[in-house]
Amino acid sequence: MKKGKSEDKEKKHLSPAEFTGIKTTKPKTNSAGVTGIVVAMKHGINYMKPGAMARAMFKLNQKGGIDCPGCAWPDPDDDRSKLGEFCENGMKAISEEAARNLIDGNFFSENSVESLRRKSDFELGKLGRLSEPLVYDKSKGHYYPIDWESAFSIISRELNALKDPNQAAFYTSGRTSNEAAFLYQLFVRMYGTNNLPDCSNMCHESSGVGLSETIGLGKGSVTLNDIHQADLLIIMGQNPGTNHPRMLSSIEKCKENGGEVITVNPLPEAALMKFTNPQRPLKILTGGTTITDLFLQLRINGDIPLLKAIMILLLEREKQQEGSVFDREFIEEFTTGFDELIAHLETTSLSDCIEASGVSRDLIELAAEKIATKKRIIICWAMGLTQHKNGVQNIREIVNLLLLKGAIGKEGAGVCPVRGHSNVQGDRTMGIDEAPTEEFLDRLGSYYHFNPPREHGYATVDAIKAMHEGSLKVFVAMGGNFLSAGPDTKLTGDALSSCRMTVHISTKLNRSHLAPGEISLILPCLGRTDIDRQKSGEQFVTVENSMSVLHSSKGVLEPCSPKLKSEVAIICEMAKATLKREKQPDWDRYRDNYDSIRDSIEQIIPGFENFNQRIKKEDFFYLPNGPKNRQFNTHTGKANFSVNPIATLKVEDEQYIMMTIRSHDQFNTTIYGLDDRYRGIYNERRVVLMNPEDMVRTGLKNREVVNLSSNYKGIKRSVDRFIVVPYDIPSGCVATYFPEANALVPYDEYADRSKTPISKSVIISIEKAD
Repeated sequence: MKKGKSEDKEKKHLSPAEFTGIKTTKPKTNSAGVTGIVVAMKHGINYMKPGAMARAMFKLNQKGGIDCPGCAWPDPDDDRSKLGEFCENGMKAISEEAARNLIDGNFFSENSVESLRRKSDFELGKLGRLSEPLVYDKSKGHYYPIDWESAFSIISRELNALKDPNQAAFYTSGRTSNEAAFLYQLFVRMYGTNNLPDCSNMCHESSGVGLSETIGLGKGSVTLNDIHQADLLIIMGQNPGTNHPRMLSSIEKCKENGGEVITVNPLPEAALMKFTNPQRPLKILTGGTTITDLFLQLRINGDIPLLKAIMILLLEREKQQEGSVFDREFIEEFTTGFDELIAHLETTSLSDCIEASGVSRDLIELAAEKIATKKRIIICWAMGLTQHKNGVQNIREIVNLLLLKGAIGKEGAGVCPVRGHSNVQGDRTMGIDEAPTEEFLDRLGSYYHFNPPREHGYATVDAIKAMHEGSLKVFVAMGGNFLSAGPDTKLTGDALSSCRMTVHISTKLNRSHLAPGEISLILPCLGRTDIDRQKSGEQFVTVENSMSVLHSSKGVLEPCSPKLKSEVAIICEMAKATLKREKQPDWDRYRDNYDSIRDSIEQIIPGFENFNQRIKKEDFFYLPNGPKNRQFNTHTGKANFSVNPIATLKVEDEQYIMMTIRSHDQFNTTIYGLDDRYRGIYNERRVVLMNPEDMVRTGLKNREVVNLSSNYKGIKRSVDRFIVVPYDIPSGCVATYFPEANALVPYDEYADRSKTPISKSVIISIEKAD
């Protein structure tokens, strides 16, 4: 009995190790189509009120409507589709947010935190919307209702009782609007710290660092029109059919304009094989559009050797006729470091690169041929490139290839990091950054007449460590599900529970709420779909998409409870209660009219001049983007080539490189359902996708139950009871779903310089379960 209790305590922050009844079929080779429509409508019908569903879906991603709380793929500048400017997973996202079920104090009085931990992430999400503020009673193990004034009083008391403001951290989710993010960082810096970890730390931070070092801006350099006009799209480490489905219609336009697509990924993904546009009946009748012209199935983290092999082959062609492959004029005028890169390529073994990539020479030569003959090239990527020890170097190597071709700063060419959450890029623009620039702090301090803290704060992994060690006492989360999104689930859960106070500003219950500190508050907020009424009337907010376009979002549904507050209002009330400064902003004015927030933003952040006028006139505008105009704000004043070593992972016999992935029924930590339709896996998430030959070699059978473990710095981490599924994945590589396998990801192993966890290249062992 004691052993059982010990095991329960050891696993209390992990997803329950219970199976739900797996079914498997052959993976799909086509995506979207009529099935996508049917699935989307089912989610709306099952979880939303009928009237709410109709109002929300036809306003989703429309001008003056709701910005989808899912991905950050941009909307068309011109007229949007009257049939609906949303995808299957966008419909799932609003069905999840605008759920008709509510949970309140009565629910929590009947359900303890301990009992709720036994529910899966899917079950937690389907309980419904949070409808009133809650406080945790540690002695009873339950949450109970609390009024807003008392909640803010507790926050003020605990923050002001700390010996040092740096004993508190303030996390931000990518869902947070620009207006809320700006006020949040202002409040935090007036409180006295730069401890502003955010979800970008865990995903595209490597992109921001790598791009800033090489082209002077940590953002993409292309627009939707560039995607349409490209001669060649190279899609790396990305599954747009699940994570950014509306990207597929843009790729379709590129293909119809004569463009080609090279896909680089360890897994073949259905949506990158074929896409049936559900808004085009002829496409439905004819079977859709073939997407990928050349598929390079590389080993996990084989990107640098692959790119290097391609560049070596391009160099060989360039030597035969100078200027036939490389854009020498661009290189001479706009770049530095070319000679060093060429010297490195000349001394690098092509055969070693080919072997390390896991791709055959014939296919690499085909890729080099396509790249050599194309002028307008865009490389798109997501977390398949960023979540590695060498994540920053991966991005720099992408830039090397594009610079050789002169494929940055002209139509149909450039870099395209595809962000995962709808305003994660905008939050950084607004100052959600643990390492802010001196220029930003100077402008902020001058406008608000205070001296912002200069010491850099905690990134996500730093915050986890500091909480676990006891030096960080208070953790405030503006949205998100920090526990499930983060690495090292057990340790992160223990870290949250060790805090004096945790505060979660949320729309729905999630696993982070089940790791309460000594004091814990859940503050329910409005969602994107909700009407936001303040004293001056209905408000709208703004967000920034993956292509540096600023646009508005305005809810259309009545809030599910009168006890909800907007994110902006919650921040303003926290600031009013906490800050004791004699001179501080007029928080009431900011809360009552969001125009006043935008008036202040334009005084501090470049590119937001006449913010209110522009956003109200056109509903969107483009932010400045130097690299698009061949202006590279780097330390050299030019775009920088770089030399990046080939990463080597020491993998022993009977070990594998694991990458965590999303199923088609989820967005980040939000689990919409239990089906991964495109991969042919249904009604189960505790699976490990494995190469069939590896299974034979190790004596594992289809659907055999196994335990997984990792071992870093002498610390063994494990998750139990996963089902083996044979899959088309390179030998020595396996894939598991996020967040179920996050417990295997060490918090203290991360990308150099970006501190992004290595969630895409974790070395693990697999053992048969008892």
